[in-house]
Amino acid sequence: MHSRTRKTGSIKANQFKESVIREMSRLAAQHKAVNLGQGVPDFPAPLELKEAAIKAVLDDINQYAITWGDRPFRDAITEKTKRYLGLTIDPEKHITVTCGATEAMVATMLALVDPDEEVIVFEPFYENYGPDAILSGATPRYVKLNPPNWDFDESELRQAFSDKTRAIIINTPHNPTGKVFTREQLTIIAELCQKWGVLAFTDEIYEHILYDDAQHVAIATLPGMEDLTVTINSLSKTYSVTGWRIGWAIAHEDLTLPIRKVHDFLSVGAPAPLQRAGATAVNLPQKFYDELKEEYASRRTVMLDILDEVGIDYFRPEGAYYVFCDIRKFGFKDDLAITKHLVKEIGVAVVPGSSFFRRSEEPGQYIRFCFSRQPETLAAARERLRKLKPMQ
Repeated sequence: MHSRTRKTGSIKANQFKESVIREMSRLAAQHKAVNLGQGVPDFPAPLELKEAAIKAVLDDINQYAITWGDRPFRDAITEKTKRYLGLTIDPEKHITVTCGATEAMVATMLALVDPDEEVIVFEPFYENYGPDAILSGATPRYVKLNPPNWDFDESELRQAFSDKTRAIIINTPHNPTGKVFTREQLTIIAELCQKWGVLAFTDEIYEHILYDDAQHVAIATLPGMEDLTVTINSLSKTYSVTGWRIGWAIAHEDLTLPIRKVHDFLSVGAPAPLQRAGATAVNLPQKFYDELKEEYASRRTVMLDILDEVGIDYFRPEGAYYVFCDIRKFGFKDDLAITKHLVKEIGVAVVPGSSFFRRSEEPGQYIRFCFSRQPETLAAARERLRKLKPMQ
């Protein structure tokens, strides 16, 4: 018998907690609450995608695809990237298909970042980025996005770059705030990346969900950035198929080769029939994207109207399908307290804002609502949220 204390998690695993977002979905089910937490649409995926998936299975596309992606799917991504972003890429050299954007990001970090190098992360941030950096042995270096417009301070960003910096993570449109990085802001980042030889890892999964006059700019399209950027995307959000777990990373072949090696040993490959159906998704006509914007604009209007009615202060999102809200006037101790009250007493599940900040600096004053929901779901949330009263 060994006398030492029994070991449980690794040092890396003990540095981060389980996903708060996924935990809120479990609490929503437990308390039969309306789930406005996790970013999962509760309406059907497009019929032509479901039919394409069924056809692929019936056509016996049921064994491993090539590790880095089914060729018809990579061809379709190549065509869409040219059409939408104006980038010319080679499906044989520049694309790695992964199990969702989540795997694309962690495979990229593991493949391209060494222990003790730094990765710049904008805060607030999607909760996976910190653990991704830790798992790769890197040190996250945080730069604040400041309300109400969630802009970065240029001098703070410049100070974050150093000889230790290997990469910067850019999420635009941004989760949780709905910020869309402007061309001017991305140009500042591009200049710093080129000055310091730093890579840009971009999470662009909400690229087609934009409001008002917001424009999606991919940093890979800026002068000098194509070879320094890993552009990450997925089918999940645009095509309402979060459960398919089909994502991809686009990068110069010198970066793609190590990403493919890591991806191979992480998951071997993404689901073959769903990749084949993915070619149908990314080949959908412009009409699909126009209607997508209109539908989400309508959902945003409903969600903001609900928040106005209840008296919850919010930051108007420019993109993605979340609303980040300031809840200080309701008098709760912190975001966790109001989140528990909402799910247990009001019957609406949301995400506490502290899950998007470092634990040491969590302000505890924000919550995030997700509005990728059908009208009936939002109507039910409205009825329940009317019971929430601001502090007198």
